[in-house]
Amino acid sequence: MKPALHSLNRREALKGLGLSALSLPLVSQVAHLKAAPAVASTRPKQRLIVMFSPNGTIPKHFWPDKQGEDFELKTITKPLEPFRDRLLFLKNLHNKVRGDGDNHMRGMSCLLTGIELYPGNIQGGGHTPAGWPKGISIDHEIANFLQSKDETRTRNGVLHFGVGVLDKADPWTRMSYAGPNQPVAPLGDPYEAFRKLYGNVREKKQVRSILDDLKSDLSQVADRLSPSDRRLLVEHTNLVDRMDKEFSRSDHLKNLAGKPPPLQEGVENLNDNLPTLSRMQIDLLVNSFVNDFTRVATLQFTKSVGQAKMSWLDIDQRHHTLSHEPDKNKDAYDKLIRINTWFAQELAYLLKKLESTPEPGQAGSMLDNTLVVWTNELGKGNSHTLNDIPFLLAGGGFGFKMGRSLPCAGSAHNRFLLSLAHAVGHPLETFGNSSLSQGGPLDLA
Repeated sequence: MKPALHSLNRREALKGLGLSALSLPLVSQVAHLKAAPAVASTRPKQRLIVMFSPNGTIPKHFWPDKQGEDFELKTITKPLEPFRDRLLFLKNLHNKVRGDGDNHMRGMSCLLTGIELYPGNIQGGGHTPAGWPKGISIDHEIANFLQSKDETRTRNGVLHFGVGVLDKADPWTRMSYAGPNQPVAPLGDPYEAFRKLYGNVREKKQVRSILDDLKSDLSQVADRLSPSDRRLLVEHTNLVDRMDKEFSRSDHLKNLAGKPPPLQEGVENLNDNLPTLSRMQIDLLVNSFVNDFTRVATLQFTKSVGQAKMSWLDIDQRHHTLSHEPDKNKDAYDKLIRINTWFAQELAYLLKKLESTPEPGQAGSMLDNTLVVWTNELGKGNSHTLNDIPFLLAGGGFGFKMGRSLPCAGSAHNRFLLSLAHAVGHPLETFGNSSLSQGGPLDLA
């Protein structure tokens, strides 16, 4: 039997047969390019959204007074009344990560990573400098897990949408991390987000043209190779055909499961435009789920120490400044309630959008298969506490028992992050700081 060509010799041989340079990487690296069979799955999709709002909440007007299913929504969460049976309050859940950085920095950058910050030169409050976190965030961990399987892989592993976010990068501005020391910026411009999601039709046509050239090259040499190399060629030809069909299916916007949402023109990333920017970003986020561009997303409102001025609420002071005022300052206290209620209204809009969108190809709505986590970097603004971090879950899809307020007995929030991973079939033993994962995932079923 004729010996198989060495990879380098094969490359030269194929080149001598007249193949273009485009095809050489494809047919000379079988170990990396073997075609995998497409896997169809009828299992309902699982989607995750983490929504962030900053500077703590007003506990008395956020947390229900009663535990269990017999609870009433307080002032801040009252806009979520239509979804009461789909809510899960996780009370007494603490961010116990310590080390470098002030509480705003660790509150933000350890929120989804559950691990300490590296030493660094980014100066925090109280002369506590720090750097970026030492680990990946749970949204990226889950996205990587989903991307590792054919049946759950999407074009974008995770998408990050921002409202009122700035170009500045520091531990107060980032909650998502692709790995240690790898902050990921949210897309604060809805027009940029639109281009990322839908603006590559021209590029797809160019790729299809390249694929056509590849198929032509491969067909030219089919009868001039040894049986072993011909089998190799068939594998790569099948892969090219699959790629071509995939690009063909998504080549035009009219073939999308959901058409791109119309965007109001000329909305700049300015303070007074935050309500409009919020709705634009939420519409884009939901549409990215409809078209299965991703199954994991974040929605970040401003940042830790965010200083938005909620002029649309007739509030002239800036958010973070107000959050430092003592509770006895009734004017500031009432304004903070209104600010946090507005965030709840935006969450209600997101939930309504998901509920009113049919699940593509299946019964029910997208909310049935989407879990939304609303959280914050602090438990309370003027105390800067990392205890009782607001974690309010809404929707479905993760198998958690909703419609209740659940006490978490002062558990480290790492255990909740573990619960998210386990719910998608990713049975991590620990996440973030392993010592804070003791006890394993929370029992939320």
